[in-house]
Amino acid sequence: MGFFIKLNKRVMALSLSILDAATLGADISFEEFKTYGTVDVHAQTLPDETLQRIERADIVITNKVVLSEAILQKAQKLKLICIAATGMNNVDIEAARALNIAVKNVAGYSTESVVQATFTHVLYLLNQQAYYDYYAKHDWQKSALFTHIGPTFYELTDKQWGIIGFGAIGRRVAEVAGAFGAKVVYYSTSGKNKSEEAEQLSLEELLSTSRIITIHAPLNDKTIGLIDSDKLRIIQEGSILVNMGRGGIINENDLSEALDERRLFVGLDVLSEEPINPDHPLLSTKHQERLSLTPHMAWTSIEARHRLLNGIMANIESFLDQHPEIKPE
Repeated sequence: MGFFIKLNKRVMALSLSILDAATLGADISFEEFKTYGTVDVHAQTLPDETLQRIERADIVITNKVVLSEAILQKAQKLKLICIAATGMNNVDIEAARALNIAVKNVAGYSTESVVQATFTHVLYLLNQQAYYDYYAKHDWQKSALFTHIGPTFYELTDKQWGIIGFGAIGRRVAEVAGAFGAKVVYYSTSGKNKSEEAEQLSLEELLSTSRIITIHAPLNDKTIGLIDSDKLRIIQEGSILVNMGRGGIINENDLSEALDERRLFVGLDVLSEEPINPDHPLLSTKHQERLSLTPHMAWTSIEARHRLLNGIMANIESFLDQHPEIKPE
């Protein structure tokens, strides 16, 4: 079964519909789900296709396809919605509850993948990797020296690393940053997360005193637009700012202006609009070597995606255990 956990084998005749399989990758197999019955795999589902694809399904698996109250009311066979993610904002939870449709998500599957991607951005920017990679491929052969010292780069040891959002991912980043010798401080956006391992600062103090700043917070009323022009202005010249949380936490128009006006280094895996608009101001900033962009892929290591599928299958198993009355038709 490869990466998959061993589950109780059931002979079922349920109908499963996977709405946006392409978001989970072409290297992922859904064969194991046939244990439960017929499986309809759709690479993508447009809004006007959603009802047709769920109205005859017992179980729906969705990553980002929106399931509204109006849609759910017409899906009379639907018993379980499995969200292939942690966030549940694409499903009307209250409507599902009223209609006796269970909704289950998967938490914690991507922590190690996101932490690794965080350090990829930080080290790429800290080590001036864009410059040195280009130099080694295009100019090194012309040099009389075995080495080349260009833009200054720094060590993580003894640098202050500020973490915004101190949940599971933020805490794991803190642990790894500490192993590099960085001094970790944090700001809890919810105000609920506390730690004895790191010092808690106000947002303003964290921004003004940290050389590396990474964001690992959800998007909500407390975090939308959290980093705007005023906050960007107090970050030290030469500092690194990386957003691995959600687009919208940083005002991207303000950020693009700051990148042109000041010597800042920025890494982003998330944007307020995804995929990126071709007219996005970040694509035309003057110093592209100071900007590291990835297409919302930090969560997608192969191990993380297999953990996600395992979590979905475990959620189906749990649901069926709780509902022994669900029998093959």
